[in-house]
Amino acid sequence: MYKIGNLVIAKAGKEKGQLFVIVSLDDKYAYLSDGKRLKKDKPKRKSFKHIKLYDNETLDEQVLLDNNDRVNSAIRKFIKLKGESNVKG
Repeated sequence: MYKIGNLVIAKAGKEKGQLFVIVSLDDKYAYLSDGKRLKKDKPKRKSFKHIKLYDNETLDEQVLLDNNDRVNSAIRKFIKLKGESNVKG
């Protein structure tokens, strides 16, 4: 179902409607990052019922395993690229 690197949209909470990348998973929760406020090392914990898959494409897992600040930049770029490409206009 969900994989690390998936682009998801929040369905509930104060982040409702915002895009995030899954940086980690456990049995009940996905840990989400937007690369700005929620960095990879301090992700937001969200229940699976409060998120929805936004796009089938994933951010490369090797990029997410990198432990430096470039990973947050890569997350921001991925969200911006995919968010703009799915906007109909």
